[in-house]
Amino acid sequence: MVIVTHNGKFHADDAWAAAVLFVLFPDAELVRTRDPAVIEAADFAVDVGGIWNPAAGRFDHHQKGFDGARQTGVPYASAGLVWREYGARCVSVLADLHTGQQLPNDTAREIAYAIDADIVQYLDLSDVGAAKNAPGGYGLSAVISGFNPNWLDEQRLGYDGAADVYRLDQFRRAMALLTDILVNAVKYRVGALLAVEQVRDAEVLADGRLLFLRNSALPWTQVVRKEMPKVLFVLSHSIAENRYMLHTIPVSPESFAARADLPAPWAGLRDAELAAVTGVADATFCHNGRFIAAARSYEGAYAMAMLALQAVDAGER
Repeated sequence: MVIVTHNGKFHADDAWAAAVLFVLFPDAELVRTRDPAVIEAADFAVDVGGIWNPAAGRFDHHQKGFDGARQTGVPYASAGLVWREYGARCVSVLADLHTGQQLPNDTAREIAYAIDADIVQYLDLSDVGAAKNAPGGYGLSAVISGFNPNWLDEQRLGYDGAADVYRLDQFRRAMALLTDILVNAVKYRVGALLAVEQVRDAEVLADGRLLFLRNSALPWTQVVRKEMPKVLFVLSHSIAENRYMLHTIPVSPESFAARADLPAPWAGLRDAELAAVTGVADATFCHNGRFIAAARSYEGAYAMAMLALQAVDAGER
């Protein structure tokens, strides 16, 4: 099995595409070249070769007339082309390998679609020039671009064999980083799916306005936000830290705004100062942003939750 991509400077889209293929074909050989004969003989040609033909393992987007795009209108580069064809299969392999879960095909496709929306489309947008660098001012595309040798590296190494070896090694390092990002994305989403029923079945207190989770590591935000409109706070047990957490409910994934904030007098206080204000002896901290607080015991955290609900009822901000 031979996977070919172009030599010279690399980008996040070709490094991601190659990383995905190597998840599926870990024993493949990687060749970086623009030699037409080598490209034609390869099993996969990514971001090079001038052909988009998934059945033939061809995933280029530079050819004249190429207009491949998602239903949303976001254009494809090589990252998206490979992910479109192999994303669900890659998700299945990584879920089995890293979580021990064998996903149904429709679940793997759902996760692959979510990863495209969160990660892959931004690599494509950056590569085709539709976004300078997305997402963020120093986003993933820029991070991967930084693995390329700069002119000082080339001056030090020369412009022939040693530079090519270094560049190939850097490409592999970029692939490794992207593979880690992909693994983490799959693990998080598999974990979120497995947590859904536990969150739905969690104990509801205080006339439905407080949810108690026995494990704060469970991803709960999306379920609570979408399915439990009455809940104002979540009380959870941080097993690893042996303390109890009190969380607010964000109104959207993009915002820190909450359905209700923790009381303003708690903001930024810790230990004795927070205990004095709340009357809860084992209160340990409240974030200055008033979206999370903690106590050493369930009873302490529950008391803080009741105080927070009383503040909401009193109209305090």
